[in-house]
Amino acid sequence: MNQLLKKPHLIFLLTIPIIMLIGFLSRGAIFDINIHDTYYLIDYFYLATLISILFGIIGFGYWVMQKVNRRLSKWLNWAHIVLTFGGIILVPIFAQLYQKEIIEYKFNNNLTLVITIIILLMILAQIIFPINIIYGLIKKNRKTSG
Repeated sequence: MNQLLKKPHLIFLLTIPIIMLIGFLSRGAIFDINIHDTYYLIDYFYLATLISILFGIIGFGYWVMQKVNRRLSKWLNWAHIVLTFGGIILVPIFAQLYQKEIIEYKFNNNLTLVITIIILLMILAQIIFPINIIYGLIKKNRKTSG
């Protein structure tokens, strides 16, 4: 776990091939989002490509910060990583819990609310990333005299 805090770019860069493989194997499947009377349809392959590009940018940002010897906030790193990957894991799990045969609107509405909150937390995590980068650029490095 300590290695994850020292090199957070590894987790983002190593998940890109996994996400692309899932997107390639799910080619033709469609992710649909219903907002009121409008349906937004996204092919899983394009969604996987978009997420991979985002993870590439994030991984590159973390890598650059490590190469220029800038220290990032540990708790901002943890918040970003946990909210991002926790959301990626939890949203599909909760989406499988929708009750389709027996229509229980209250259960599905509560489930929709939970999924929406998780997605909003994931978006917040992506806002935490540039804040952490700016923090690392502004913060002075501590130099020890030897």
